Amino acid sequence: MDMKLSRLFPVVAASAGVLALSACGSGGTTPAASSSTPSVSTSPTATTTVTTATSSPASTPAAPPVAQPADNGLCKSGDVKLSLGRGDAGAGSVFKPLLITNSSAKPCTIQGFPGVSYVAGSDGHQVGKDAFREGTKGNAVKLNPGQTAAADIQFVNVQNFDPGTCQPTAVKGLRIYLPQETASNFVPSDGTGCASTKIPGNQLAVKTVHPA
Repeated sequence: MDMKLSRLFPVVAASAGVLALSACGSGGTTPAASSSTPSVSTSPTATTTVTTATSSPASTPAAPPVAQPADNGLCKSGDVKLSLGRGDAGAGSVFKPLLITNSSAKPCTIQGFPGVSYVAGSDGHQVGKDAFREGTKGNAVKLNPGQTAAADIQFVNVQNFDPGTCQPTAVKGLRIYLPQETASNFVPSDGTGCASTKIPGNQLAVKTVHPA
């Protein structure tokens, strides 16, 4: 072999090796690192069932029963019928008994003075003062159904009073309250009363109840 060729071959071989290495280094591309974010596995959201207690509306307490008044056996306004008996005149007055008849189906008792006053007009307003109570409270009177008690009433002739003081007024009758009773009865009796409460005396007077 020629001496020059023998020297040139190692150089060529070395150059070829360098080129081969260079080609290997530049020809391949390194795969890029995976940038995908690992997926996070989420467990299903737990569904919490909230049970709403359905409360029924609070019941309204029942109203306590209305206390009924005790039956004390006294005659009430609805137990009786009232009327005026025949009168007697004397000393400028007329005296008439107020008749109180038990019209109920049970016995009742009455004792004391009835309340008496004149009334007038369509509204039944009182005229003058209440009747003066004369005498003392009597004994209790028991009235069986159909029985009658009486209370004597004095009707003063108001013409005996000065008209300016009396203020004479036409009346339609009497408002009557039985003893210890708050409801009234009406007894018709046309007449004349004094509207003034300043007359020198009484236009009406009543005595206690007694057996008729």
